[in-house]
This record gives sequence, C-alpha cells and structure tokens, in this order.
Amino acid sequence: MLSPPRRWIRDQCPSAVTSFVKRGVCSRRQSLWILLILLVVCIAIQTFVARQARNDKLTGLPHLRLAVNKQHLFSTVQNVWEIVHSESSEAVKTDLRSLQTDRTADRHHQNEGYQKQSAYFQSRHVDNLATGSQMEARKVSPVTLLLRKHVTSLGLLGPLAPDSTRKGLTADTPTPSSFLKAHINNVHTKATCHPKSHIFFLKTHKTASSTILNILYRYGESRNLTFALPLNKHSQLFYPFFFASHFVEGVSSRSVREFHIMCNHMRFTKSEVAKVMPKDTFYFSILRNPVAMMESIFIYYKSIPAFHKTRSLDSFLDSSWRNYNSSVKNNHYAHNILAFDFGFDNNAAAEAEDLEERASMAISAIERDFHLILISEYFDESMILLKHALCWSLEDVVSFKLNGRSEQTRHPLSPNTAEKIKRWNALDWKIYLHFNTTFWHKVDSLVGQEQMKREVSQLRELHAKLANSCLKDGGAVNPSQIKEAGLKPFQYGAAVIQGYNLNPHIDRQTKIKCQKLITPELQYTDRLYTQQFPELAAKHRQETRMVSPQRQRSDRTGTMRMAWAREAHHKQIMRRKLSNLKNQKSSTSALLTHKEVNNETSML
Repeated sequence: MLSPPRRWIRDQCPSAVTSFVKRGVCSRRQSLWILLILLVVCIAIQTFVARQARNDKLTGLPHLRLAVNKQHLFSTVQNVWEIVHSESSEAVKTDLRSLQTDRTADRHHQNEGYQKQSAYFQSRHVDNLATGSQMEARKVSPVTLLLRKHVTSLGLLGPLAPDSTRKGLTADTPTPSSFLKAHINNVHTKATCHPKSHIFFLKTHKTASSTILNILYRYGESRNLTFALPLNKHSQLFYPFFFASHFVEGVSSRSVREFHIMCNHMRFTKSEVAKVMPKDTFYFSILRNPVAMMESIFIYYKSIPAFHKTRSLDSFLDSSWRNYNSSVKNNHYAHNILAFDFGFDNNAAAEAEDLEERASMAISAIERDFHLILISEYFDESMILLKHALCWSLEDVVSFKLNGRSEQTRHPLSPNTAEKIKRWNALDWKIYLHFNTTFWHKVDSLVGQEQMKREVSQLRELHAKLANSCLKDGGAVNPSQIKEAGLKPFQYGAAVIQGYNLNPHIDRQTKIKCQKLITPELQYTDRLYTQQFPELAAKHRQETRMVSPQRQRSDRTGTMRMAWAREAHHKQIMRRKLSNLKNQKSSTSALLTHKEVNNETSML
C-alpha cells in the first residue's frame, strides 16, 4: 500500500483529536475567524474608552466644588492596579495610545463633557473663578494615564498627575497637597454632605450676632423650618436668667413636634437646650476681641448702674471695683460678658488665684458643647467657615451688617486703656485668645488658606452686587434718614444704630428678598412668631389692647420671679462645684505635704 504524501501527514490532526471543537482549532480557517473576533473586541474596547474619556474630561474646571469618598477612592485606585496587572500588556498599550490621542485631538470638545457630570459631582453651582491652563498629556506612562482616567471619573482632575504634566498650570490651580487636603477631606457636596437644618446659635452681645441671626432667620424661613422662639412673643429667651426649656413657645404646650433653629439671646445651659433641640443639632457661637467689645458695650449700655455715674470708659476702669456691684440688675454687661453668656461666673478678677483654673474649665466646657466658634474680627472668613460646616451655599451666608453703630459714636482706645480692659475682663480675654487660635486651625483643616481667599473674594463680590441692587445709596444710614418705619432698628443707650433704605427701582420679587436682608432683629422675630403661632399672636395682640399696663407688668414679674429662683438655684450649684474643687485641691496638697514630712522623718 502506498504511503501518503509527507505534506498530508504534516497537516493531519492527531488521531486522538476527535471532537468538533478540537478539529476547528486545528483548522487554519477557524484560527483566522478567532483572530478576527479578537480584533472586533479590541476595536469595541477602544471606542468605549474613547467615549468614556470624552465624557469624563473635566480638566478645565479645577475649582469645581466636589467631595470624594475616601474609601471609594482608595478602593478604586486599587482596582485600577489590579486591572493593569490582569489585562494583557498589548491591549493596555493600545487603549492608552488611543486615549492619549483622543484627549489631544478632541480638546476643543471639552464643554460637552461639562454637561455630563458623574455621580460624585452634585454641587449646586460652579465657583465663578477663572480656570487654570489645561494640562498637557505628554510623556506619561500608560499606568499613570489609566490611573488618571479612573481618578478623573471620580472628580480628581489634576492632583494625581506627575510633575511633568503640571507645567501648564497657573498659580491659582490647586497643587496635589492643597487640593487633596482642601477638597477630598473637607469640601462637601450632596454626595457626602447634606445641608444641616438642626442648628443652635448662642447669640452673644456686641459681636455681630444680630447679622448672623438674620442669616439664620432667612435660611429657616425660606425652607419652612421651625424656630425655637421666646415665650409670649418676647425678643429674648428671658435673658439674663439661665435658660430653661419652658422659655420656648410650644414646649410646655407640646404644640411643636420638632424645632430646627434656636438663635435668640439666652444665658447658655446645655442640658436645658438639649431638651428642646434634636440630638444631631449643630452648636456654634461667635466671639469678639474683649477690648473693642468693651468700648461698644460702654456706649450701648451706658444707662446701667455700673456705667451710669462714670463719664468715660477710662474713669470706670480706674475705679471699676467701686462702681461695679455684681448683685445689681444688668451690671453683668460690664464684666466678662462673654463668660456670662456662656453660663459661667463672670466675677473673676485678674489677680485671682483660680483664674487660670476657671479659664481652663470654661474653655474645656465650650469645646465640649460647641462644634464651631467664630471670630467677629474675621467675619467674612467666619461666614465661609460656617458655610462649609453647615454644607450651605454662598448665597445662604451673604448678609448686610445689622445693628451696627454710626462712626460718630465710636471712640478710639489708647494702648493703656486696652491693657486695662484686658485686665478687667481677664476671663473673657483668655477665652478669646484660645478660640482665636483654634479658629485658624479650623480654617486650615476644613477649608484651606487658598480656598478661603477665593471664597471670601466671591462673598464680597456677591455682597457688593446685592448692595448695588437692593440698597438706596448702597449703604447704611442713620435712623433719622430711614424712610420705612418697619426697617428702623431699635435704639438703646448712647449708640446711634444704623439701618437701610430699599432701592425704590426694584421689582416686587427682588424687593421681598432685599427686605429680608435688612429687616431688624425685633421686627423679624415678631414676624416669625406670627407665622409660627398665628392664633397666639392674635390673642397676644388682643390682650395687649385690653389688659392694663399694670396687669402686664405683674404677669411679667411672676415669670421673672420664677427665673430668679431658678438662677439662684443654679448659682448655688456652681458655688458647690467650685468649693468642692477647692477642697479637693487643698486635700491633695495636704496629703502631699504629709508624705513629704514622713519622707523627711524616715531619712532622719
């Protein structure tokens, strides 16, 4: 039998291969089909990567407000590395070359990508700042490009790019360290941060707190939130008595299920506030330099007994202990008013032995009870810090200065007078120094210095724009020049409190918005009370007309007696705590002395 040709033997499949699949593999035609299918798959992947890169191309928005879930970011980067190691090197190189070419060729189509934000971009607006130069995608390794693709889809536009790709960045473009610190850790959007609506603000005296009150009033009213307003249509929560929960309208009657914002004057008591406000309430307050604050208080509260007989602030400070009697009504305004408002004993002398201990206790208590302490001297920066802490927008924290004095009633202080005030209000001074320092730590950790400068600039631009459209003559005027009676602020003491006139050439909707910005505290509080408790407000108006002034005074006196009794009880508790601390301190020192004597005796 003739043997088959050698060529036939070489092409013949092994006799053991009998299945259809294995015959197909051995066939040259089937191999060509497999290669063709792989080519189609590669083209499809290339097209998908190109489209994804075009959609995620947001390099032209370095100042977009964003937030990144850290765990998701790090897990995503880890997944990218796994993809790099799992995919074939040739396929990765092909995809990356096409991505790099597409990013360069289609740079003029970047605006299309802005309209297709990913789930991580849910901020309400883009900051109106000039964007930096576009990053060049040259001399970049495939792994870095793939990392950049996945990180870009999360919203990190430039921080992870290598140094060679940063040549086109402007000075304002965030660097990796500042961007990661200011944006990954702290800048909030709807993806990770929701606007806070449970808010407590301790309204301190002569610290620009009336302006913050207006901000909170406008925010709450526009969102139909419920305020913890004073009982019986009062403007304050029975200050200067220690706050009690039943001072709030709707608490005793249980007519209000949930309170959102509490911000009227009170003497702070955390346990009582906690009975009114929800557990997730954000607590904040504001401080002012005690030197400038004392000058303002002396003018505004000139009629109180401590100031009434003195001609000048210097004369009061020179004879302060003779003119000051802590048991006399309203004299607390004259001495360590910040400590008093926070609920501490304000009668602390600079030479007192326990001053440092009392200041330390006060600072620790404030840090425990409050999430944020703002500083009046840096009001714009404070508003940006508050905006980030509450996850609000820039429009939510813009304001006009309210309850401000005319320049004619301001008096410059000499360095000698300033030192006297620091000594007289030593407790306030120590509290202020501490929180002035922690304020800037908050700025660094929550916002960042560069971001703070940009947002303060934006806030001032927005303020100027509103002043130009809302206000007649663009600024504050003396009360005698205010045309509308409902916009005149309350006048007290020797101070001249200024207000505003509305621009008469604005439409109705703009007028409503502008009017809220300049409504004084007493008028705004009265309006909110009427909105929340219309029946009680009507009843109160009717009783005011019918009841005699003597009856009104007697009712008010009964409430005051209850408050006085509560305050006396609270003072007794505070004295016991201080005496216990002193006893513990003395007993500890006595024990140490006894041990020292025993040691000396044993040595002898």
